Amino acid sequence: MIEVKADTLDASFADVDMAPAVDRPVLSGAAPQSGAAFAGFLRSGSTVEMKSFTGVTGDTGGYAVPKEIDAVIDRTLKSISPIRAVANVVKVGSAGYRKLVTTGGTPSGWASEVAPRPDSATPSFIEIAPAMGELYANPSASQAMLDDALFDVEAWLADEIAMEFASAEGAAFVNGSGVSRPKGFLQYPTAVTADGARSFGTLQYLASGAAGDFAANPQDKLIDLVQSLRAPYRQGAVFVMNSATLARIRKFKTTDGAFIWTPGLVAGQPATLLGYPVIEAEAMPDIAANTLAIAFGNFRAGYLIAERTETAILRDPYTNKPFVNFYATKRIGGCVSNSEAIKLLKFAAS
Repeated sequence: MIEVKADTLDASFADVDMAPAVDRPVLSGAAPQSGAAFAGFLRSGSTVEMKSFTGVTGDTGGYAVPKEIDAVIDRTLKSISPIRAVANVVKVGSAGYRKLVTTGGTPSGWASEVAPRPDSATPSFIEIAPAMGELYANPSASQAMLDDALFDVEAWLADEIAMEFASAEGAAFVNGSGVSRPKGFLQYPTAVTADGARSFGTLQYLASGAAGDFAANPQDKLIDLVQSLRAPYRQGAVFVMNSATLARIRKFKTTDGAFIWTPGLVAGQPATLLGYPVIEAEAMPDIAANTLAIAFGNFRAGYLIAERTETAILRDPYTNKPFVNFYATKRIGGCVSNSEAIKLLKFAAS
């Protein structure tokens, strides 16, 4: 009787069509499955379980980019956003990031073996908060293009977002106003006073000696700029300028006819100026009267970039039919964290 009942139970299940398993993206590991599920979401928006939308961006319906795609975006940003490659980048969980900086260190004193040890002065702390803003990109593609099986949706999306983000943040880290975006290091107050005499947050500049140009022996001013940066910061320091300024400097020679510019002799090795790498940032101003066209400093110590760890994407196939929009957002901020670690060359007489 037991075998008869079991056979009857098996026969009842034989007529039931089991629904296929829903292909859901895996945010870590199992890269092929994650890629297939995410590509399906981008093309049609119908192959992802709705519960995948929860727990990542709350009730807004956001979709977190899988780690495989987000890593591609980060690598591309570093290669085409020059300040990001040399600055101090930290991952934050909210827009309320704060950092403490001590000025002057902890005072100390000398005493003999049996002399009393009075209290030393207390070090001073300064709190800095990078100005945060929401960086966004809104690329679109036609549904017909997304339906094409030969079209690499993920590579296209990563490239579009990376180019949009890099262009915006690269300019903001240099000249950003600090209002709903990072504050660029050229937007901070400047003074000719040396370290220790300036207030915190004010950058030191050296004058080129002529309005809108170099004075005689321009290589001497570049040497002065290097030496104005204290020795602890010169380890890891770089020059920052745009390509037009660099074109002029590459032609400078010493009195014996040697170029002060040294091209990289090995693939991947940067060219150097006076022994220090040169970073080309097109957001830097051209040489003109009173412009701060050249910066030299240790940006890892002097400039802080704070960003959220994940990029959120919303898929919108309804607003702009027959195109599908992919609205990508990322919160990012930036500020000068140590005003002694960055020096500027101002093209002015004094």
